[in-house]
Amino acid sequence: MTNRIALVLAFLLIGAIAVDYFYFGIEHIIFLAKKMTDLIEWLAFWR
Repeated sequence: MTNRIALVLAFLLIGAIAVDYFYFGIEHIIFLAKKMTDLIEWLAFWR
């Protein structure tokens, strides 16, 4: 992955989070962050 692709993906991700925050509030982001930590712990267990 080149630096240009990484920057574009980072900006897209930040933009998607910003749109979600402004339209729906912070609750969805907190829920997704909790589920992501659960997924990481589950994957670490199976590793």
